[in-house]
Amino acid sequence: MIVEVAYARPDVQVILTVEVSEGATVAEAVRLSGILADFPEIDLVVQKVGVFGKLAKLTSVLRAGDRVEIYRRLTNDPKEARKKRVAEIKKAKKNTGSTTD
Repeated sequence: MIVEVAYARPDVQVILTVEVSEGATVAEAVRLSGILADFPEIDLVVQKVGVFGKLAKLTSVLRAGDRVEIYRRLTNDPKEARKKRVAEIKKAKKNTGSTTD
């Protein structure tokens, strides 16, 4: 059966088509894709994986047509980034004398 393995960095995105046997797992598809050789920074012990945007285990069994996604670690905490943006907006409003929120 055919599945895809996807990985993206800010500078490059790849989707590899892989033929695997029925009952293949996420880990098997990743290994067979060869993506680990092309992107040595991938560490499946640390990084999460998913199938079509839903988190999955390396032992999850795939179905024909599935897309395995290897997720990068976040460089910024989304909550902290939002707090920083809100603080900057409040500071800008204070400096311009605006009273609307």
